[in-house]
Amino acid sequence: MLRVIGLLLLIPLFDMVLLVVVANWIGIVPSVALVVLTALVGMLLVRAEGRHTLRRIQQKLSTGRLPEDELIDGALLIAAGAMLLTPGLVTDAIGLLLTLPPTRYPVRVAVRKFVVTPYVDAKTGGIYTGQVYTGGFPNPDQGSSDTYDMDDDEYDVSRGSGSEN
Repeated sequence: MLRVIGLLLLIPLFDMVLLVVVANWIGIVPSVALVVLTALVGMLLVRAEGRHTLRRIQQKLSTGRLPEDELIDGALLIAAGAMLLTPGLVTDAIGLLLTLPPTRYPVRVAVRKFVVTPYVDAKTGGIYTGQVYTGGFPNPDQGSSDTYDMDDDEYDVSRGSGSEN
């Protein structure tokens, strides 16, 4: 988790350094215009892709299928919009990569593998991925018998525990 936070803190630093380098190379006004232009073009792309994704969600729901990929795409488009609204060339580049479908596909696969599946697996106790223990008693060293000897003192049916009345 600290690596992710560190990476998120390094992105604005890279943005500032790249913006200063570009401003020294092409000038201040053209570099600001470049940032604004990339943000506007990116927002138009996000809007168009968002409409397309919403249409695919509605089509899948109308046929009774779950829109798994489309929901992940929607979340990635929201992240792309946030990146594009943040001034800077690095965030604009990341936002544009998340907006375009060919580059969004590998990100969607990674999000499903490293975020969605572990979360759903933790919430369902392993049933989602099939990593649930179903083979009988978990400790095979106790013997092969499935029955236990209990004295009357150890278990009381009316109380449901091993304590005495």
